[in-house]
Amino acid sequence: MPRDKKIRMIFLLLVDICVIQFSSFMGLWMRFDMRLDLIPANYVDSVLHYALLHTLVTVAAFYVLRMYSSMWSVAGVREACHIVFACVLSTLCQIAGMTMLQLSVPRSYFAISFIVMAGCEGLVRLSYRIYRALFQRGGGSGDSRVLIVGAGTSGSVILKEMQTSEFAHGKVVCFADDDKNKIGKFLNGVPIAGNRYDIPQLVEKYRVDKIFVAVPSAPAGEVKKILEICRETNCQLKLLPGIYQLLNGDVSVSKLREVQIEDLLGREPICVNLDEIMGYVSNKVILVTGGGGSIGSELCRQIASHNPRQLIILDIYENNAYDIQQELRHNYPDLDLVVLIGSVRNTHRINSIFEHYRPQIVYHAAAHKHVPLMEDSPNEAIKNNVFGTYKTAKAAIRYGTERFVLISTDKAVNPTNIMGASKRMCEMVVQMLNKESATDFVAVRFGNVLGSNGSVIPLFKKQIAQGGPVTVTHPDIIRYFMTIPEAVSLVLQAGAYAKGGEIFVLDMGEPVKILDLARNLIRLSGYVPDEDIMIEFTGLRPGEKLYEELLMDEEGLQDTPNKLIHIGKPIDFDEKLFREQLDQLYEEANRDDTDIKAAVQKIVPTYTRKENE
Repeated sequence: MPRDKKIRMIFLLLVDICVIQFSSFMGLWMRFDMRLDLIPANYVDSVLHYALLHTLVTVAAFYVLRMYSSMWSVAGVREACHIVFACVLSTLCQIAGMTMLQLSVPRSYFAISFIVMAGCEGLVRLSYRIYRALFQRGGGSGDSRVLIVGAGTSGSVILKEMQTSEFAHGKVVCFADDDKNKIGKFLNGVPIAGNRYDIPQLVEKYRVDKIFVAVPSAPAGEVKKILEICRETNCQLKLLPGIYQLLNGDVSVSKLREVQIEDLLGREPICVNLDEIMGYVSNKVILVTGGGGSIGSELCRQIASHNPRQLIILDIYENNAYDIQQELRHNYPDLDLVVLIGSVRNTHRINSIFEHYRPQIVYHAAAHKHVPLMEDSPNEAIKNNVFGTYKTAKAAIRYGTERFVLISTDKAVNPTNIMGASKRMCEMVVQMLNKESATDFVAVRFGNVLGSNGSVIPLFKKQIAQGGPVTVTHPDIIRYFMTIPEAVSLVLQAGAYAKGGEIFVLDMGEPVKILDLARNLIRLSGYVPDEDIMIEFTGLRPGEKLYEELLMDEEGLQDTPNKLIHIGKPIDFDEKLFREQLDQLYEEANRDDTDIKAAVQKIVPTYTRKENE
């Protein structure tokens, strides 16, 4: 037992012995009007005769009821009840013992002695809580002032910790809750002063510095609305993540985290059936092209955790490949991991990899994806995206791959840039090859991925760190967003559902204005938009459109067991003509034809370019 714990137990034991004797004395003294000369000698003899036995029995009862092992610094109602019960047990044992020994005392002696003992024990063991409540409530004057949104179970637990723990700094000055029956009442001395819409006024009235949002059971859409109100106050925000915290009883100040930008998407995260994924990935040879990128590396992490026979990572960028290699070797030392450097544009390299490793499932994530860069280098987009996919897919057919999952994008729908048009052709390639092979080819189409390489969030964070300005192309531009784990979940689930020829589409909720995203990120970084950090509009970039679409008008939607994942039926096209056009496009791309976009437009009729191009 630690030395500090022994000292505390010995101290409490000595205090308890004193309290037992004191309560016995007070039982007689108060019974006889606080005059010692009125106490009969036989009563004094009875109490003294039973004193040792009373002390031993009481200390034993306290020990059994964990009165020496409870954490009294954070004691609450349960611990107070234990004190009362322990004193009741001691008194009952005293009554029984003195009766058996025929020791005579007034009956009122037991009641008085019990009251004194319970009061003293409560005062001793709850003294720290009482001191904190009276003199250090919610922290010192130098601590921040906190508003808690949600006066339910989670909010009350956080309040309790704020008021009792020496490690929780801050003073809770008020609550906000939408329950009308709670408004105007007090929770452990703290007023429930209004609802969510009153938060800006409450912040000003109570001089709030921080807002803790403790509504783990609320839907994501409601949390988003609450956060939007809180952001207008410029207070520091922290959020209790999810309902599992409440279900597990795992609610504390330490579980509060900074609000992340994904909290503002306003929808529930996409969940997948892990058992279903394990069923088709387990004990298979898996190849991930572009395995060092944002999506590819997360695919590798998820696949590695589901017992593949062998995981092959192919990437042209050695630094990315090295990073994921080291991570997986550390986290999964028993994994049969192969990391290869190579380009999907190299026919011989791709064929030799497929011939040697014979992958059963391929996730094709290798692609050029940056819209403005590809507008300036359109031939490279065609070489890498279209023909890299074509060569990889043909190798998959040649060497007996079971499933081929193409990572596509919402920019493939009615594309206005060469990157989107190239991805649309990738979809057409796998659609065509699916009909003439035993390999099941599918495409997975989703929107922008939060935090991925080249996405707006890292760019905005970098600009904010540099003091601004934050650049937005157009005040009305909107995008669909998802997190990297959500994107990977969709890809994995698509592989499980794949029968061949499908285009899987995620129901990604409401689109988000990029301007709102920029302002939110500035506020979450502790600054005021257009005051501390300026926002500048730079104009739409080449090939960029105001909004993205997830499905073409001609494509119908079909549900899957996961109601947030849909299947779009591919559009029919002349496959013989398409193959001829691909052969011609290959020659044009490799000779760096300056009019490659016009050639692409003939193949992808939905591709539109600006008139001045």
